[in-house]
Order: sequence, then C-alpha cells, then structure tokens
Amino acid sequence: MSDFDLQRVDLATGVSLDVAVAGDPTNPAIILLHGFPESHRTWRHQIGDLAKDHFVLAPDQRGFAKSSKPLGVENYTPDKPVADLIALADRFDIDRFTLVGHDWGGAIAWMAALNHPDRVARLIIVNAPHPFVFQKTLFDDMAQREASQYITAFRNPDFEKYIDGIGLSQFFDGSFMRHTDFAKVMDEKPTYLEQWGQPGAMTAMLNWYRASAVNVPAMDATPERPAFLDGPFPALKMPTLVIWGLDDKALLPSQLEGLDPLVPDLTIDRLEGVGHFAPWEAPDTVTKAMRDWLEAQGA
Repeated sequence: MSDFDLQRVDLATGVSLDVAVAGDPTNPAIILLHGFPESHRTWRHQIGDLAKDHFVLAPDQRGFAKSSKPLGVENYTPDKPVADLIALADRFDIDRFTLVGHDWGGAIAWMAALNHPDRVARLIIVNAPHPFVFQKTLFDDMAQREASQYITAFRNPDFEKYIDGIGLSQFFDGSFMRHTDFAKVMDEKPTYLEQWGQPGAMTAMLNWYRASAVNVPAMDATPERPAFLDGPFPALKMPTLVIWGLDDKALLPSQLEGLDPLVPDLTIDRLEGVGHFAPWEAPDTVTKAMRDWLEAQGA
C-alpha cells in the first residue's frame, strides 16, 4: 500500500501536476521538490515518515513524468516552477510551509525562499547549490567547472537525438553510473523509463537546463566575470538546513564554502560516503537529519 495519494492538481499557472499527497491537512505543511531526472519518487522514503505529523505535498514538477509539458524553452525559466510552487500552496490553502528541495528542486527552493520569505517558513536543501555560490565556483573553481560541463551537453538542441540513438535504458545507466550504487536504483529503473518515455518528457526535462541563466564557461575559456559575483547578495531570512552527500560527483563540496553570510541561520549536515542522490542513497540518514532539525525548530 502506498504512503500517499497521487492526485492530479490544476494550477492557476496553467499547468496540471501530479502531486503525492499525504498526511493530515491540519498539520504543518511541508513541500518536497525533486530534481533531474526524477519525480516525486525522489522522496519515496521520506513521504510516509514526514506524513506522521506533517501535511506533505511532493509534486512531479512541470515537464516531468505525467505532469504538463508546455512547449518552448521559455516555459522552463526558474520563475515558472517557483510560480507553480506558490500556486500549489494556494491550491491547498497553505499559507506558510517548510520547503525541501533536491538538485533542480533545490535550485527552485533557494529561489522561492529568496523571493517569497512570507511563504517559506523553513528551508531544507539536499545537494543543491546556492545560486550565488554555484555561479561563483563555475568561474573560480576549475574542478566544479569541469564537473558541470554536462550542463553544456544537455543544452545542445541535438541532445535528444543522442538519447534516441542510445535508447532510454542506456541513458538511465549513464545517468546513474557515476553517481550511485546501481543496487540502490535498479528497482526503480522501470519507473524512470516509463516517466522518461512520456511524450515530450525528455525535451521538457532538458529545457530546465536550457532555460537557466547559469553561465557554464568552457574549460579553456576566460569569459567576462558577472558583476554580481563581486557585489552584495541578499541573505535568506529563514532557518535553513543543508544536507550534503560529500561524494557528489556533479556538485562538489566547494558548494558549502561561503554559505554562512548568505544564510545567517544555517545548519549543515555533511554525509560521508553519500553521493548526489542522497534522499534514496541514504534514506534513513536523510530522514533523521530532517526530523532532528525540524524538531529543534519546533516544526
């Protein structure tokens, strides 16, 4: 029996999302945002536990699984999923909530927290870089720049042809080979392939990268440095927990450096021997970290 009810939810932003819903709506709300190339299944080990005393929403974000896939790169700029998030909270009459994000979901969570501090009461980030730190390391940390060259590949308009050539099964293997123990994800492979095989899904997912303003310089490039990197950046106003698998091959531990002035009320939980997909690579550890911090916050 599932720990949640998967509901189709129409939003004021014009998209319809599949949303995992669990728990008592009168309990404090917590919203879980997945990243690439996943779905609400990112949080399959956390939803049931959190639902014991929270009202949990875990959407398949626009472009993923069976949620709406509007055409055009412009429909995947980060402000669009942020608007979806706020519309989702409004749809369930949720004023303030704890927001959790992993990977691209974490990028959206950072932005939502910066732009909607009146709605985001607490923030939990799992292996997702702060926008200022990430852009800075892409210029100043050559190891992170090298690790991020895949973004340029994903932005190539012919990348779907490459995937068609090798097939979704091989793309699955390549997507996780460098990042996790296959034994921890192989049972989910049919689910991934079914979700990725939805009409337009692969292009929609890749459009998140194509729509992003993040500048990923080539390894031999010396581009002009964005002026904002040497100026002030607004600090977050809410308590924030960052959970970080230190074996992440795509997002290096340098993403934790320089966070303190950007996040004054910051707790960092570093996970040794855990990679990028921490919510299901080390589910009990991640759930406990979330639980312990929420309890300390009185949430």
